[in-house]
Amino acid sequence: MLPQFYQSHLQKYLSETQLITLKLLVWLLQNQKQVKIERLAAMLPLPIQQNSRRRHIQRFLHLRRLSVVILWFPLIKEIINRRIYQGKQLIIALDRTQWQENNILMASAIYQKRALPIFWILLPKKGASNLREQQTVLRPVIKLFKTHKVVIIGDREFHSVDLAQWIHRQGVKFVLRQKKDTIFRQKRQKFKSLSNVKIAPGQRQFLSEINITQKKGFGRFNLAVYWKRKYKGKPEKAPWYLLTNLSDLDTALIIYKKRFGIEAMFKDCKTGGYNLEGSKASPDKLIRIVLLIALAMTAAWLQGARTAVLGKSSYICRPKEIGRTKRRHSSFWIGLYGYSWIAAFHECQEWVEKLIASFRNKRAFYQRGLRAITLIQEAF
Repeated sequence: MLPQFYQSHLQKYLSETQLITLKLLVWLLQNQKQVKIERLAAMLPLPIQQNSRRRHIQRFLHLRRLSVVILWFPLIKEIINRRIYQGKQLIIALDRTQWQENNILMASAIYQKRALPIFWILLPKKGASNLREQQTVLRPVIKLFKTHKVVIIGDREFHSVDLAQWIHRQGVKFVLRQKKDTIFRQKRQKFKSLSNVKIAPGQRQFLSEINITQKKGFGRFNLAVYWKRKYKGKPEKAPWYLLTNLSDLDTALIIYKKRFGIEAMFKDCKTGGYNLEGSKASPDKLIRIVLLIALAMTAAWLQGARTAVLGKSSYICRPKEIGRTKRRHSSFWIGLYGYSWIAAFHECQEWVEKLIASFRNKRAFYQRGLRAITLIQEAF
């Protein structure tokens, strides 16, 4: 189910039948964990022939009203504003994911080791994005969150000094990882590659006001260099070279480490959640399918967070595991599979009630479980 404030916003732009179709598709995404149109059509609970159901979905995905800016921007802004107040730091990760012929460039907000999708475009090519495409994604995101202290982070694909300079001109902070063969110069010294910076595992350095590359007309930025120490006997292959307009080393490192939340989000979109890589939709439909995933994903995440607050997540996952210090299941996972658990309960409720009646000595435990199901459902 979609949260009520989602529905209140969406009904302003979608007709009643369009909103019902959207809710059905999100329900199918949560239930089937699959975005293939053929699979969705096979399971869409409309009493019409399968081919008609498929055309119904395709017509819906052609709607111009399924706009990221119109439908999604107000919702993601509301979600983030409820958790990161205006004037506070907001970390935006720029990243790209590619599978087969599909190549998506996305900006996401990092929150609690997870990324929440904000804006995305489908690149008409394979491989890395260029400056114009990066600006296309970042410009509306910076405008949307102009009341926050935005920091843009990106991996080595986004090492361009042109991108750094453009972000700096927007009045925004950034931390962009550089390639080791990038050339730089400190004051009154010669140009050399970043790989010549003397550093060993477990060490860190901060170089102020360097020139990066030999292009003229660019201001000076700072460089944070960090090489992680060995972990469980395995050394990190290479140090991080982080170009930034932040003023200190620790802040730059802390912020960049949060980038890995977007890897978890891409996994949620693909094999770990909705199997986006299985979609064979056209580019236009794919953008709208990602919108459906964003609605479903954040709804599941909100549901999982609410389930944890209620103290009922143990009914969905193991709260503790021997030898594991970090929790295994995210709020997204708890919300997604919690929904499946409740759907299965209702589907098999008659059998479950007979089973409960057969174990009188366990009745108290079952009653607590039924109460948990009620509370979790109320949070939908």
